[in-house]
Amino acid sequence: MSVAKLYLVDASLYVFRAWHSMPDEFHDADGQAVNAVHGFARFLLELIEREQPRHLAVAFDESLDSSFRNEIYPAYKANRDPAPAELKHQFGLCQEIARALGLAVMSDTRFEADDLIGSLLARQRAHGFRGVIVSADKDLSQLLQAGDVQWDYARQQRWGADGVKARHGVEAHQLADYLGLSGDAVDNIPGVPGIGAKTAAALLEHFGSLDAILARVDEIPYLRLRGAAQHAARLREHREQALLSRRLATIALDAPLPPQLGDAARGPGDRIALEALLERLRAGPITRRRALAQLGDS
Repeated sequence: MSVAKLYLVDASLYVFRAWHSMPDEFHDADGQAVNAVHGFARFLLELIEREQPRHLAVAFDESLDSSFRNEIYPAYKANRDPAPAELKHQFGLCQEIARALGLAVMSDTRFEADDLIGSLLARQRAHGFRGVIVSADKDLSQLLQAGDVQWDYARQQRWGADGVKARHGVEAHQLADYLGLSGDAVDNIPGVPGIGAKTAAALLEHFGSLDAILARVDEIPYLRLRGAAQHAARLREHREQALLSRRLATIALDAPLPPQLGDAARGPGDRIALEALLERLRAGPITRRRALAQLGDS
């Protein structure tokens, strides 16, 4: 079976990055800010020009403030400020850009972009695909298997499953367990109080998984690990919190995907829609030429 590359873009990360890095001088024909759209469009066009991908899906966080994880843990990501209104409307325009370019777009009100990426990749593995995950998000490294690559586009760094341990201290398949133990301040995942990154990595190195750690917790005090007895006590006390934290950190592989998504093959695009959108965004001539050139008949 031949191996095909499936590019999976964590779009929200790059929309936010453009929002913070692009000057606020960009406004559409109605006077609304569109700096994030311009920055995201430049990133997307550069990616397409550079890689010429045949299969590419762009995943967005449809709901920027909630997901199914909030249903099981209301404090999930509660430490983040709500997205400003002037940014929210730009997410829709970024989706329009991607669709007009003939790219597959994924979004869902209950599942995050990570879940959509994981679910599509899991489905397409059976059809001979390997993933190229375009994102710097460490959570997505848990999806990596042999032949997959994660690509931090801004830093131009790439790594596979065998490179995850050097970056995070644990293997790719242990990453959700690791976050179940150490927590994640970025996403407000609690983990086990008093167990930090080094201890979590050491425990997983010895036991292999969170389930094994919890099943063999009585062995922990005998390990050559500083504070081992206290760690065992913490794990007994916060067992359910560790399991909940792992659940929050685990990327879903069964998220609903758009029925028309298929294998995310690039389509012909929509010239009329793209030209109208570029006009509305007051895109410059260089961006217009680059965008229209990707439709294949310019």
